[in-house]
Amino acid sequence: MIEQFLMVAGAHFLALLSPGPDFFLIVRTALLHGWRRASGICVGVALGNGLFIGLAWAGLSAIQPGSPAFTILQWAGSLYLAWLGWQLLRSPGTSITVDGSTHGAPRPGWGQGLRMGLASALLNPKNALFYASLFSLLAGTPRSLQALYGVWMVSVVLGWDLLVAAAAGHRAVVERFARHLRSIERVTGATLLLIAVGVATQALANR
Repeated sequence: MIEQFLMVAGAHFLALLSPGPDFFLIVRTALLHGWRRASGICVGVALGNGLFIGLAWAGLSAIQPGSPAFTILQWAGSLYLAWLGWQLLRSPGTSITVDGSTHGAPRPGWGQGLRMGLASALLNPKNALFYASLFSLLAGTPRSLQALYGVWMVSVVLGWDLLVAAAAGHRAVVERFARHLRSIERVTGATLLLIAVGVATQALANR
């Protein structure tokens, strides 16, 4: 049982370390508005992951590679990421002072961040695929233990994202990147567009 837990926890954490749309959204928001604002995105991301975990735990296999639901998820995620990336690329720019005040960008509410994080997690087909694959390997494991694994993974997602937000929103980090926020926004926007193109390409390849 301990070996299985270490396998599940290790695979999940390694997947978590891979930077994706959630990571870039959290870092940008924390740099601009502080970790408390970014925590809304963190909670939304954790809830989105929790929904996919719940579906995988329940044994619902509708979201599988090649299925209509998975294809719809791929295209919806691609369009959402492309929209986010384009918004950042066409932004007139944001300046920030070391006290955390910003100019040129509205301060998002906590609830708005939660909705953005939830959408980012739910519209990421890699999340659905990862959890479906992981729970398929646990078919012989007691359901109660699978549920505990699910709770553990949601907690780790939330804890890790909050840690990223706290690090990016630290005063020393903000001071270091205060003069480069426009470049960070452009890089973030370009990265999200590239991810969107990659997801769309996969969707076309799976037709």
